[in-house]
Amino acid sequence: MKNYLKLVVGAVLFVSAGSAFAVVVPPDFTAIVTATDVSTVGTAILAISAVLALPLVIKKGAKMVLHAIH
Repeated sequence: MKNYLKLVVGAVLFVSAGSAFAVVVPPDFTAIVTATDVSTVGTAILAISAVLALPLVIKKGAKMVLHAIH
């Protein structure tokens, strides 16, 4: 009798959990997506990359010039 009760409770939980997930509506992200301007983010990333790469380019150019002179 205990095993039958466990089986019934398990079946009820399984069916109710499945139907609970079926009722969930997916979230709507249109307000977030339309409010974000990707062009400014891309510009900021490129500006930071240029600032970080500039000293490396100057160092490489100086080495090339010194190597050409030497």
